[in-house]
Amino acid sequence: MIDMSSTNAVAPVGELVRAPKTAELIATQLRRRIVRRELTAGELLPPETQLMEQFGVSRPTLREAFRILETENLITIRRGSRGGAQVLAPDVSVAARYVGLLLQIQGTTLDDVYEARMIAEPACARMLAKRRTKQDLADLTEVVEQLRSAIDSRDNAVPDPALWSRLTYRFHELIMQRSRNKTLAVQGAVLQDIVATHLEHRVSRNFDSTESPERFRRAIRAYRKLVTLVEAGDADGAERHWRNHMEAAAKYLLKDELHNKPVVDLFG
Repeated sequence: MIDMSSTNAVAPVGELVRAPKTAELIATQLRRRIVRRELTAGELLPPETQLMEQFGVSRPTLREAFRILETENLITIRRGSRGGAQVLAPDVSVAARYVGLLLQIQGTTLDDVYEARMIAEPACARMLAKRRTKQDLADLTEVVEQLRSAIDSRDNAVPDPALWSRLTYRFHELIMQRSRNKTLAVQGAVLQDIVATHLEHRVSRNFDSTESPERFRRAIRAYRKLVTLVEAGDADGAERHWRNHMEAAAKYLLKDELHNKPVVDLFG
């Protein structure tokens, strides 16, 4: 049977509270088991008949619980003789889509997104310098070398916008991930589509322009300097350098009519 004890809550006087549906309670219990890794990715849930008996519910109620977990990308339903409800690994892209939608609905601007990044990333650069490993340094250096190759292969032209945006975003992503702060790493990940899409648009606007590729070479030098500071364990220097770099980059990325541009316009 379903354990109701963990769902009771005291509501303010005069406030009506909707009682959770049975399917929601089942989904909550199964979700908790997935989060606690009692059920792991790739594992099949017990057969429906067994779960129906365990929770004391009908098949339609159980399947409604499955639909809730499916919309959260926590399970997928496999058909056929070997079918059943299979556990999926939680995917940050689900949160990214939802957060992106919320930002668009609220009329969030690119200025707003970059302001948040300029607060979070320098702090992550500081933590990275304190916690870096040899693998972190190797991965950061690899991205820098790929960026250099992207410039050299264009024969003194601005780089391919899709490749440049993908590589530069990877560098920023590594800073947040390897800071070892999971909360900030997820925060960065949910903004990936917005940041990468805007960066690609911005670089594309200058693809055939007379702008010198020196701007992109300066970015590479800034990336190399951060790797050097991180390798030296210079937390203060890494944070200060990355903040200066991001402030300078924002002047380029948010200039002209892109200033204060609503996020929703990127995907319209």
